[in-house]
Amino acid sequence: MAPAIEPSLKLYEKILDLGFKVFLLTGRNEKLKSITIENLTKAGFRRWDKLILRDSEQHGKLAVVFKSEKRGEMVEEGYRIVGNSGDQWSDLLGADPSRRSFKLPNPMYYIP
Repeated sequence: MAPAIEPSLKLYEKILDLGFKVFLLTGRNEKLKSITIENLTKAGFRRWDKLILRDSEQHGKLAVVFKSEKRGEMVEEGYRIVGNSGDQWSDLLGADPSRRSFKLPNPMYYIP
């Protein structure tokens, strides 16, 4: 497990304190849900409203397509996406973007 990036954890805590709902949207496989929850909890991310992972139907889709579809579902459910952050452009681009997006640096890898 990698430790949380301290500024990201502080932002997450502030967002919760302000009363916003937090959805965690990841391209990780649904089979990794329990270990993902364990890692998030150990890193300090202990509360969220939804954790969305990729199930077998979405395997093979580009990350930007998968995440756009999931954001679209959020909007259809009546949510407004106010802010979005991610270390990949596929986290931020596509359909139903947020009012504000925050690209985090990641020099290690790129996901289309």
